[in-house]
Amino acid sequence: MKDSASDMKGKGMFELLGKTNIDFTGKRNFAFLFSGTLMALGLVALIAIAMGKANMGIDFAGGTAVQLKFDHPVKIEEARQTLEKNGLKDAELQNFSEGNKLLIRIKKQTAIQEKAAERIVAIFTKEMPDNHFLVDSSAEIGPTIGQKLQKDALLAVGIAMLGIIFYIAFRFEFRFGVAAAIATFHDVLAVLGIFYILNHEITLLIVTALLTLAGYSLTDTVVVFDRIRENLRFRHKESLDQIINKGINQVLSRTIVVSLTVFLVLLALFFFGGEVIHDFSFALLLGVIIGTYSSIFVASPILVIWKGSKGKLLGRRT
Repeated sequence: MKDSASDMKGKGMFELLGKTNIDFTGKRNFAFLFSGTLMALGLVALIAIAMGKANMGIDFAGGTAVQLKFDHPVKIEEARQTLEKNGLKDAELQNFSEGNKLLIRIKKQTAIQEKAAERIVAIFTKEMPDNHFLVDSSAEIGPTIGQKLQKDALLAVGIAMLGIIFYIAFRFEFRFGVAAAIATFHDVLAVLGIFYILNHEITLLIVTALLTLAGYSLTDTVVVFDRIRENLRFRHKESLDQIINKGINQVLSRTIVVSLTVFLVLLALFFFGGEVIHDFSFALLLGVIIGTYSSIFVASPILVIWKGSKGKLLGRRT
């Protein structure tokens, strides 16, 4: 009766693949090799960030932010071409309020000897004489603030990892918490490493994306763990590998349907959300793919490696 009830949970709107019987834990060595490469890439990125050799955004590297309010709307591509024509090629632009306001951010290393804010004002005064504008705000972000933001970002990720361990350990059991934390840390490092290799800019928005995907990865892992724990209670005669494989296969359709739904939404955001959130949506797209993979091929196999009695894996009933 219990098995029938359990099998019904995977049916309905989440049914996609039907009944599968894939040996996921048997492929753990290949998965760990692949994941180890991704984590090594992420660690290289962390070292590069600490040494100041990564492509850091203005939030971390320091620079200038100027907001201009025009009488008439300004196309962002036109503004970008205007700045590039006058030697400011790496400026970040964002327009809002029906296109009348333009936010321009320039990294410290790309700023010319004179003050970047004054140069920006001079460029638009010269190139767009018929479109009068006012300087809404102007701010300089120094390297000290950038370094503090880097430390705060790393601290935020560290606190998130500890929170995951405590939450999962409370709901399940300590080894579940460690496995979930390793998988989540794996996801964060993997996305960070890919961004570093592709030379994408690392900003506070990307840190926000990393923390978001950590939450997504945790949710996906908890669903898998919940089914494994349920099977541990009722399948005493089966081996731990069989129980874990059974649990993953039972929620596989649900996991793929949810991940695919989120992926399609993020894909729309990536193509139609505008340049400002382009990297943010790209980080989340990577996070959904890697997070789904890690909940199946990283978090669960760790329970097999961490030897112990099946009874101790049962955790608390919720």
